Amino acid sequence: MLATIMLHKLNDLELVKVVSRPSKVCKTPYVADIELSDGSIVQAHCASLGCCGLCEKDCYVYASPIKSNCAQSKSKVCSYKIYLARFYEEKVINGLMVINNQLIGIDPKLAETLVENALTQNCLKTLPNIKSYKREVSLLNSRFDFAGIDEQGKYFVLEVKNVPLADYADVSSSERKKMIKNGEFANIAINQKISYFPDGYRKKKEALVSERALKHINELAEISQSKISRPIICFVVQRTDVSSFQASLLDPIYRAAFTDAIKQGVEVIVLVVSWNANGEASFVSCDLPVN
Repeated sequence: MLATIMLHKLNDLELVKVVSRPSKVCKTPYVADIELSDGSIVQAHCASLGCCGLCEKDCYVYASPIKSNCAQSKSKVCSYKIYLARFYEEKVINGLMVINNQLIGIDPKLAETLVENALTQNCLKTLPNIKSYKREVSLLNSRFDFAGIDEQGKYFVLEVKNVPLADYADVSSSERKKMIKNGEFANIAINQKISYFPDGYRKKKEALVSERALKHINELAEISQSKISRPIICFVVQRTDVSSFQASLLDPIYRAAFTDAIKQGVEVIVLVVSWNANGEASFVSCDLPVN
């Protein structure tokens, strides 16, 4: 049996309940009111938006106190920071009750930390034994999360994207409701979900989800034309109930750019990580199939 590779440890985690988001004290979607175990209500920072219901009113999440000398405490509004969301699912498959309990990393910065530790521990099959790397490197018109020298002495550029969401089908909420009503997900195993990126609120369904994400994938494709650098995008799936990844069908603009980038030589890594209630993140795989 292979030893578990720990990629990160969060300290002082507490299970809390989201009472309201946005906060009633600070009207921003990045601040939530949470209820602690003693019943007190405090404000917590959440770097990610709603995550399709993973961090909304009545959800249970894991948060840590923000240290008073931490840069995040400068506003004095938030005393906690939310890191993990709890996802619970029950399904009856072939007459048997199956339960799916997941802790999902929803803080985008966690993804960068996980990738950095995966790099230094040689967890990424296509980037083993790198010679050096730097964080937040500016190239073209973007700032990428990592850049460095690989095992063969070639320069690489690596952008990281967090992927907290997954479902049995990559469809709109209205279409999902119809599929559930028709029983189309009934016999699909709980670990056969599709993880997808990007996702977010849009006023119009044909609108772009993230201009920044599109800019990154387009500029990675541009970097690939130089032939002297390895452009890489790493999607970090912080849950284990998945069997594949894809650029979301709901954002055809990004999906087309993603498909084109791969054709032009941009490499894709899909890192899967598992969290437990002790705040430990473990390496699962780095080769999840891409649809």
